[in-house]
Amino acid sequence: MSSIRQKQIIALKQMLNLNQTTTKSSLAEPVWKVLIYDRAGQDIISPLISVKELRELGITLHVQLHSDRDPIPEVPAIYFCAPTEENLGRITQDFQRAVYDIYHLNFICPISRQKLEYLAAAAIQSNCVASIHKVYDQHINFISLEDDMFILKHQNSDSLSYYAINKADLKDSEIDEVMDAIVDSLFSVFVTAGTVPIIRSPKGNAAEMVAKKLDKKLRENLFDARNNLFHTDTHTGSFNFQRPLLIILDRNVDMATPLHHTWTYQALTHDLLNLTLNRVIVEENSSSGGAKTKSRPCELNSNDKFWVTHKGSPFPMVAEAIQEELEEYKSSEDEVKRLKSSMGIDNENDAALSMVSDNTARLTSAVNSLPQLIEKKRLIDMHTTIATGILNFIKQRKFDTFFELEEKIMSKANVEKNLADILTDPEIGTPEDKMRLFIIYYICTPSISDSECTKYENILQAAGCDLLPLVYIKRWKSYTKMMGGTNQYEGAGTKTVNMFSKLVTQGSSFVMEGVKNLVVKRHNLPVTRIVDHLIDFKNSPELEEYHYLDPKQLKLTEVPRNRAPFQDAFVFIVGGGSYTEYQNLVDYAKQKNASGSTKRIVYGATTLNTPKQFLKQLLLLGQEA
Repeated sequence: MSSIRQKQIIALKQMLNLNQTTTKSSLAEPVWKVLIYDRAGQDIISPLISVKELRELGITLHVQLHSDRDPIPEVPAIYFCAPTEENLGRITQDFQRAVYDIYHLNFICPISRQKLEYLAAAAIQSNCVASIHKVYDQHINFISLEDDMFILKHQNSDSLSYYAINKADLKDSEIDEVMDAIVDSLFSVFVTAGTVPIIRSPKGNAAEMVAKKLDKKLRENLFDARNNLFHTDTHTGSFNFQRPLLIILDRNVDMATPLHHTWTYQALTHDLLNLTLNRVIVEENSSSGGAKTKSRPCELNSNDKFWVTHKGSPFPMVAEAIQEELEEYKSSEDEVKRLKSSMGIDNENDAALSMVSDNTARLTSAVNSLPQLIEKKRLIDMHTTIATGILNFIKQRKFDTFFELEEKIMSKANVEKNLADILTDPEIGTPEDKMRLFIIYYICTPSISDSECTKYENILQAAGCDLLPLVYIKRWKSYTKMMGGTNQYEGAGTKTVNMFSKLVTQGSSFVMEGVKNLVVKRHNLPVTRIVDHLIDFKNSPELEEYHYLDPKQLKLTEVPRNRAPFQDAFVFIVGGGSYTEYQNLVDYAKQKNASGSTKRIVYGATTLNTPKQFLKQLLLLGQEA
């Protein structure tokens, strides 16, 4: 069954094939083309299609729309951009300068009638109407990062951030603008998926606004016979025979997880190395020695089997897996070296001749496997570089200590003594780390007295922390209906296992003394717990108030009493998501599938925030409080 990511790739490749259905013959002899995109278009394409694949599709040149471009005659130009006034102005300049002879205009989201008329008038004025071959609305206004994960925006993502939705001076017109932008992108997700979801959302927050606006937009399209985008014979096909559930939640449902010091490979790479659009740039020491460092870009995607296997694993297990891969590679390399050595013996020697004949088949096999061996070595080196960068940060900031204590806080263990020790110790963590830790404690503790709070605030100030994020969290907690937040978390703590002995005794490149070997115990985070209740129609008093919206029904419907559980679910977070939350849902779906209850869950969010970025947004909100 195709994923949302695979369907978006199909839609993009069809666009790059001049919006003709791709066939084997068309791929064998591609038409040479130029691709012009804006920043938003680049963000959509870059995690999905590599430069090598672009060339295979006939793209000889790909450039930014607003860059200086020389005229290229007789080559089709494919534009892929948002229909903004700025972009349309640049396109009309290209018309006037006759930069290309053939234009294929593809807009990420639908272009309005008014803007289309503006474009047509510009084409007439420039006398290039005949050069414009096609104008398409692509409906792919979202970024697929994984088969089961998407975000709406990377460039200008601040416009959809938690701060943008919750700031104090927000006008009604501004909130409508933000909600409409979210709804337009979510609509694109389901047009690409080729299915109409049933929508659930809580009442009284931004998620409710998105849910109702999306329901209205889907209804209008479904009951418009001329423009219905959900026919099953479209290029996107049908997502599934059974309709999926779309759960729209507000970031306020769980404010602790986005600040959590995590312990899994992908989330650590995002938090510590700023993983962006499946790409991370790692600073490593120069091989020539000295203090010089060089930047190494690393692509982390579904073509990397090690990444696919271990991105959700606890970091110690990743370090061990890299070591095992390295040992396996070295044994393969040694085998090739031994065979080369045996083939180099004097050919006049009878023993050498017999050895040559014996080893020929093995050497041929070894030579044939060399490309795979070289690629394996490249991936091992890349993951060694990434893991070494992460390990350095873990040691510098005592990341394992923060993770372990936060897990205990979420599991409602008594940590008051340990908390004070960590917050006062200048050797442990940065001021931001300590603020993240205390906010999690504040959220997850049912009640904290004013005197206790003042005591911790003094400790935090002495540690160099800015208290503004806490100002906002206090206000948020006083307004929220979470009953103090205690029922939101099912954290089960951590356990320590002795896996480092093998790494250290064998002279591993990962010297992990002083780092706790923690393994996460399986537990559901708040978002996963809500998904578990809604996807299986479990009885839950707090979820009975959730909206049940079915865009295919003419009238508003109530929650059906005897409905079969959903197999597919989309979970969307208004105000920003995190890899920790995503991984928790992945683990939940695996657990369900292992028990024979087939579940496929896609995680989406307006943006992805690192804990540092989320803390900064809380700081800005604290300034306004």
